[in-house]
Amino acid sequence: MYLTRFRLNTARAGSRHLLASPQRMHAAVMSSFADVLPGDPDAPRVLWRVDRNSRAEALLFIVSEQRPDLTHLVEQAGWPTTAAWQTYEYTSFLDGLAKGGIWDFRLTANPVHHVRRSTDEIRKRTAHRTPRHQMGWLLDRQERAGFRVLETPAERRRLAQGDEHQLTVRDEQRHRFGKTDTGTGLANRVPLVTVTFDGRLEITDPELLRRTLTLGLGKAKAYGCGLMTLAAASGGTR
Repeated sequence: MYLTRFRLNTARAGSRHLLASPQRMHAAVMSSFADVLPGDPDAPRVLWRVDRNSRAEALLFIVSEQRPDLTHLVEQAGWPTTAAWQTYEYTSFLDGLAKGGIWDFRLTANPVHHVRRSTDEIRKRTAHRTPRHQMGWLLDRQERAGFRVLETPAERRRLAQGDEHQLTVRDEQRHRFGKTDTGTGLANRVPLVTVTFDGRLEITDPELLRRTLTLGLGKAKAYGCGLMTLAAASGGTR
């Protein structure tokens, strides 16, 4: 497995073009692999995420089985003569994860649930709209994903409710894009709501967490969701 990091040059029109559309970014990411044909249903899983740390800084992360070649992205949206990308061997890091380890994490996800307004209505996938329910979506999945989000000590909580965990949700993004129904051939306008979680976790099951880190968490993985990354735990409490 490989983890790749690429900084986009947000001053370039090509970069802004990609950042404006998860579909275009997905196509650009998949073009980084010589053996992957467009639309191949058997293509290996590739996870990606864009971190917008400021208006001027956007970082693309990719987790993949194959080593990517981002030459086209450098030419279109980077600094062709002064900067490239960094690809790291990821397997040894994954193998080193141990039960009880404490890590800071980041995850961009598509928190959804299924609802129906009447007994005869088909259940529809609907995005969670409030930070409380978005956090609840992640907390409901943590055990099956191999970790638990750490709780905030009672004396450090700032709110009576909503501050029980070392977890924040931010940067909600709403997209609508065209997608063709494979059954009817008709084009639909598909809504996509994404949020970014920052927090601190404890590893409860290393094998399950390795699956989460390499296969992703939640829906809309083709559109920049599901990729969780870990960083050495910082001092203090989030």
